[in-house]
Amino acid sequence: MPFRLHFGESDLLRCRFALSPLWETQEAVRTLARPHRHGYHLPWLRRIRADASALDLEPLWLLMPDGGHNPNFLCPPPMGPLATFEEEIAGVRAVDPEVARADMALALAERPGASGSAVGRRLLADPAGAVQLLAGLLRVLIAPHWPRLRALLEADIAYHSRRLAESGFERLLGEVSPQLGWSGSTLTVTGTRGDHERVLGGQGLVLMPSVFVWPEVVGGFEEPWQPAVIYPARGIGGLWSGAGERTPETLARLLGRVRADVLCALDEPAGTSALAHRLGLAPSSVSAHLSVLRGAGLLTSRRYGHQVLYERTPLGIALAAST
Repeated sequence: MPFRLHFGESDLLRCRFALSPLWETQEAVRTLARPHRHGYHLPWLRRIRADASALDLEPLWLLMPDGGHNPNFLCPPPMGPLATFEEEIAGVRAVDPEVARADMALALAERPGASGSAVGRRLLADPAGAVQLLAGLLRVLIAPHWPRLRALLEADIAYHSRRLAESGFERLLGEVSPQLGWSGSTLTVTGTRGDHERVLGGQGLVLMPSVFVWPEVVGGFEEPWQPAVIYPARGIGGLWSGAGERTPETLARLLGRVRADVLCALDEPAGTSALAHRLGLAPSSVSAHLSVLRGAGLLTSRRYGHQVLYERTPLGIALAAST
């Protein structure tokens, strides 16, 4: 069913990109319970199997009904493209217990019998304790992997920001996902649950890439969120690859193993710290290799926010694709 958002002139001036660690965490928890998503994230699922099996995720699953109310305090509106995991988790821990209780009660009411279940009663009886319990669960699954996820999401925003400048809003939407279409002044999102229609009325739109929502598109409008479209991030095919897994042997012999790994890890633009984390190398070593690759005409660089992002030139792309 389609989800339609009607834009006015002022809405186009209030469109922005954002990312959210807690959104990714929430969708990661959903992915554990949705086998049809597993194929996209098998390496991650293998890595967190032991941690996930040791956790009681029932409190989170109980508060995440499909198509119903999800507690706003567990996934607050995204701050912007530079939000940190610690900032968002701190916001969860600081929520007023009575606000959290009312929010949880709405979510539990979406599932028959949930409010009266042992877990549901425990959450509502001690909302302050529930907030700290839920914040702890949210940290475990994603926090260790957030630098890798953040690098991919920031690269997606950098890429699509550039495409917006080059081709405009209408063409950008079609490139973001085939589920997005633009006609007149209306954005249509197909493949969503339910048939919704909203006039933005000057609120604008948040465009937010997501790893774990892939390959779906999600439209959100419920306050306190600004109207939002969450879309699948580019480049998840190489997200969970280990160092050297995708480096052609001939390229490793030409450039050296580590330098070739750095070049092949740049499927999407990334910064020094993200590459160092992904490859298990010291940032100083990665920085030295990036300088050499850029000097050889295989990479370009540009500043984005607080960091410098590197990406392959056409020659670098051709070399990385060699066999």
